[in-house]
Amino acid sequence: MERPDRIIDAHLHFQPKNAHFDAIALTAGHENTSAHIAAIYAQLGIECGVVMGNRELTTEPHKYPHTLRYCVGVHQRALESATHQASIEAVEAQLRNSQCVGVKLYAGYCAIPLLDPLYIPYYELARRYRKPVAVHMGVTASPRALLKYCHPLQLDAVAVNYPDMQFVMCHFGNPWLTDAAAVLEKNENVCADLSGLLAGRVDLAEYRSRLRGYIGQLRTWIAYVENYESFLFGTDWPLVNLDEYIDFISDLIPEKHWDAVFYLNAARVYGIK
Repeated sequence: MERPDRIIDAHLHFQPKNAHFDAIALTAGHENTSAHIAAIYAQLGIECGVVMGNRELTTEPHKYPHTLRYCVGVHQRALESATHQASIEAVEAQLRNSQCVGVKLYAGYCAIPLLDPLYIPYYELARRYRKPVAVHMGVTASPRALLKYCHPLQLDAVAVNYPDMQFVMCHFGNPWLTDAAAVLEKNENVCADLSGLLAGRVDLAEYRSRLRGYIGQLRTWIAYVENYESFLFGTDWPLVNLDEYIDFISDLIPEKHWDAVFYLNAARVYGIK
């Protein structure tokens, strides 16, 4: 099938020499190495990727290959009283780095409402540096996470309180697609990345047949928003096979909107030039 001409991967994780990520990458038909991701990006026309912050918070700039940018991550430890102030200072130090293009929050994994005062300094920093806040929304990888904190309606309240900021709803809030679409349609300052909707290797023909209802819901609620500038292509590497995932998302998005969804929207939201 036809493919988008140029792509930005607006949501990936990058931890070479990590046994957990090594295993996930192999399941998806990849290798968790800098050389492999560079080669597969070049092969598939992926010009840039945005790493969702999965490193320790320090004041030293995170260093990634030149084709990658990153969102600095605010994990549970950053919200604990003993480390809160130091974490705020570390996040600001990262935001000064030109490769840092935003902040990532781990709603659900952090059992704290998104409007809790502990989050306020991070919103204020993102606003000051004019960088977006990406928020995990939808099902979690850990059974110990709490879903009530990562329901899309949690992000609705934050978007209303910070109308001059850009928020990214990760994973389109899957599987709460109805609510996710309502939040996007209502709030101009919220967009969604379409990452992590598959896992591992997938026979797409068999998958589309077996889960045709689910895929129909995805297509329906993406279209319902009636604004393809609200969606960003992302993969959740190393969770998915990149080749298969490009085909999967291409099938959900009308071809006339490929350039926006696969490239322009991420370039605009994350300030990638």
